[in-house]
Amino acid sequence: MADPHRSDGDSAISRVTEETIAGTGVVFELVLVEGGSFLMGSPDDEVGRDTDEGPRRRVSVDSFWMSTHEVTYDEYAVFRYENLDSNVSQADSTTFNADAVARPSPPYEDPAHGMGNQGFPAAGMTQWAALHYAKWLSDKTGHFYRLPTEAEWEYACRAGSGTPFSFGDDATALDDHAWHYGNSDEVFHLVGQKGPNAWGLYDMHGNVAEWTLDQYAADAFSLLPDSAHSPWVEPTRLHPRTVRGGAYDDDPDALRCAARLRSNLNWKRRDPQIPKSYWWNTDSPFVGFRLVRPVKPVSGEEQENFWRLVLGE
Repeated sequence: MADPHRSDGDSAISRVTEETIAGTGVVFELVLVEGGSFLMGSPDDEVGRDTDEGPRRRVSVDSFWMSTHEVTYDEYAVFRYENLDSNVSQADSTTFNADAVARPSPPYEDPAHGMGNQGFPAAGMTQWAALHYAKWLSDKTGHFYRLPTEAEWEYACRAGSGTPFSFGDDATALDDHAWHYGNSDEVFHLVGQKGPNAWGLYDMHGNVAEWTLDQYAADAFSLLPDSAHSPWVEPTRLHPRTVRGGAYDDDPDALRCAARLRSNLNWKRRDPQIPKSYWWNTDSPFVGFRLVRPVKPVSGEEQENFWRLVLGE
């Protein structure tokens, strides 16, 4: 994907890798996010702050690779439409059977509501569907992919900053970094058109909001011990889950690094799929996702236990 912001001499080049979805020409890019610690949440005096963003806690996360861009329509379509998939896998030890993959039925309406497909963010899927995509991609590539935890997402969004936005605290500068209500014409845009944060990640603010791995809890930070390592609110039920980053139809406050959004069952009130399904698609084109790939190896048994926990299967 063309990168209008990065020069050949950028030091971030050495921290970038690519992954090809086996059997297709679809390629996506990942940035290495070095592990570390940071203050999670927002200070009491941050403009636009909600009470569920605190109290702030110092937490640490391990190193991980993160999608440079939001997962695009092009990538997700290989999973959504069986005719675009194949039995090819990059995992030598894996026998991949595209016919056996659990995947959504094709929607009878455009989940993007006409806002764009090729090169635009994938949108309008449940968190459960995003997790199934991650599982499918893990099987296709031989690398373990999953949604980021809230802690990983905020750590990556901040990129070493402690300000409301990764670029500082001046919301008037947001137009250089994000699509939001004030500049988007109320539609999402091609990924990667605005400037990246200091770690080379695009659209962490705005465009589409992004699913995280955590079950939403208003008091999640209150329950965290200080110096928590890799915190994650594990799921005990299907809803609510936490969404981060804000979207093209949000005001700047919702795009702050610490802003949290609770998923809403109303997003599924009108299911754009035949046959009707409670699980896969939503009527919420403002929600998409990006994935992470832990640097620390995850054993096959650990992966199986993880999928059993998050998918309930």
